[in-house]
Amino acid sequence: MSDPGHALAWGIEAAQELRSAELSGLATVPLSRAYPGLTLEQAYRIQAVAIGHRLADGAQPLGHKIGLTSLAMQQQMGVSEPDSGILLEDMQVACGGYLRTSTLLAPRVEAEIAFRLGHDLDGPAVDGQTARAAVAEVFLALEIIDTRYGDWGITLEDSVADNASAARFAIGTAIPYNAGMDLGAVSVAVLANDVLTAGGHGRDVLGDPMNALVWLARRLHSLGAGLRAGDIVLPGSVHASIPLRPGTAVEASSPCLPVVWFRAI
Repeated sequence: MSDPGHALAWGIEAAQELRSAELSGLATVPLSRAYPGLTLEQAYRIQAVAIGHRLADGAQPLGHKIGLTSLAMQQQMGVSEPDSGILLEDMQVACGGYLRTSTLLAPRVEAEIAFRLGHDLDGPAVDGQTARAAVAEVFLALEIIDTRYGDWGITLEDSVADNASAARFAIGTAIPYNAGMDLGAVSVAVLANDVLTAGGHGRDVLGDPMNALVWLARRLHSLGAGLRAGDIVLPGSVHASIPLRPGTAVEASSPCLPVVWFRAI
């Protein structure tokens, strides 16, 4: 894959395979098997090609998602580092609305303590203080992850190429954020059809969800990009993801943040 032209064609083909699987609901072969030796850098390039195609078709970016930031998720997926993807407008499900699962292959759901930025966040020196200063609002989110490969026996590179397994998301009512909030201490409970199914604390996400935001800002800066005012950021699940089946109403709640919920159909 050292030839630039061959690498570009290969990346476009891989991105098209993933998009076709997403639109059809028919699984494709994991890229790590189809293209042995797939690197993390190449996987992010495939992701960028795929997102570029969707933007060219009229999709609107809303922000970013970070995955695999909790020990529970890393153990579940068999990886040791986070990944990230792009959130698009057509991925959003209304809080209290219906989520159609007919074209999803193996959906799972996870609860997160998420942000909306009030200021740009970029540069090599981003730290917890600058990250907190950039956040305008905080809210609960439910992210629906999916794998266009049909099952979760995949590598980190497979997930990254597949837009970090992003599929859908719902966000709850936002409240103003202030730097005095201890998001690490925030507890979140997840109910499926009114049964407590999972839960965790903000500290389960790299010690504090703000640390995930710092990680993302630094990673994007290394690629010549950054976070912008208005961006939504999902920093990762506070618990291991749970399977999502039609007919399930999923709710995430916290003592200090408004509820977010949806019903899968």
